Amino acid sequence: MNEVDVELRQLRYFLAVAEELHFGRAAERLHIVQPAVSQQVRRLERELGVELFGRTTRSVSLTEAGQRFLPHARAVLAAADRAADSVTEFCTSRSLLRLGTSEGMGDRLDGLLAAFARLAPEAQLELVHAPTAQRLQRVRDGSLDATIVRGDQPASGLDFTPLWTDEVWVALPASHPLAEAEVVAFADLAGLPARLSPPERNRPLYELVVSSCREAGFEPVLGKDFTTAQDTLGTLGFGRPHWTVFYRAHANLLPVPGVVFRPLRDPSPRMPTFLATPAERRVTPEVAALIEAARAIEAG
Repeated sequence: MNEVDVELRQLRYFLAVAEELHFGRAAERLHIVQPAVSQQVRRLERELGVELFGRTTRSVSLTEAGQRFLPHARAVLAAADRAADSVTEFCTSRSLLRLGTSEGMGDRLDGLLAAFARLAPEAQLELVHAPTAQRLQRVRDGSLDATIVRGDQPASGLDFTPLWTDEVWVALPASHPLAEAEVVAFADLAGLPARLSPPERNRPLYELVVSSCREAGFEPVLGKDFTTAQDTLGTLGFGRPHWTVFYRAHANLLPVPGVVFRPLRDPSPRMPTFLATPAERRVTPEVAALIEAARAIEAG
C-alpha cells in the first residue's frame, strides 16, 4: 500500500472549501489568496488520487470521495489542534488571551492590538477567526476567552460588553453620479440594486441595511449576494451599477480602482460591536485590558 503524504495545511484548506463551497470565500476566511487555496487542494487531490470537489464555472460541490474524506479530515485537524493546545498550555502562562475576531474590523483591529499591547505588555494574544455561532460556542465551552461580535446576538450563558460603534458606508461605482457627493442620502440609492450578505451569513448587517432603506422610504432591490470583498468590489467597479456596504474601518483599508466609499445619511447606520465573555466566569485582567483598550480607541 502506497504511503500518502498529506500536510495539515492542505487539510485546513480542504476543510475551508468544503464548508464554504466557494474557493474565494475559503481564501478570505483563511486570509490568503485564492490561487494558493486552489493549488494546495489540487496537490491534496493528486496525493490521494481522487477529485474531492466537483467544479463548474457556477458552483463547487463535494464529490462522493470528498464527502467520505471530510469527517476524517476534521478528526485529524481536531487532534492536531488538541496536541498543539496541550503544548501551548504547558509552555505559556495564564496570561494568554484567546480572542475570537469578526470580519471587516479593518484598522479597528490594528488599533485594538496596539492599545492592548500597551496596557498588558506581558500578555500573549491568540486570534481565532470562525463563523459567529462557532465563536460564541467556543466562548461557552472555554476554548476561547472572549470573542468580538457585531450586533445583538441571541446567545445564552454569555455577557456582552459594548466596545464601540462602527459607521456603515456605501460602496459605489466611481463612475456613478452619486460618487460625486461627499455624503450619500439613503433615499438616493432606491433606484440601484443592493448586493448584501444574506441574513444567514450576516443577519445584523443585513437587518440594519434593510431597516435603513425602509426608514428612507423604499424597499431595497436585492441583487446577487455579497460573496467576498475582492469579488464583490471587482464586480462593483466594472460591472452593472449597484451598491453594497462596508464598515468604515474596513473601507479605510480597501482602496479599489473603480470604487468609492461614502458616508450615508437619513439615516446614518451604525453597528454596535460587543465583547462576548462567559457569564459565570470572572473577568480576567487580560479581558479587562482588552475592554479598556477598545474603549480608549472609541473615545479618542
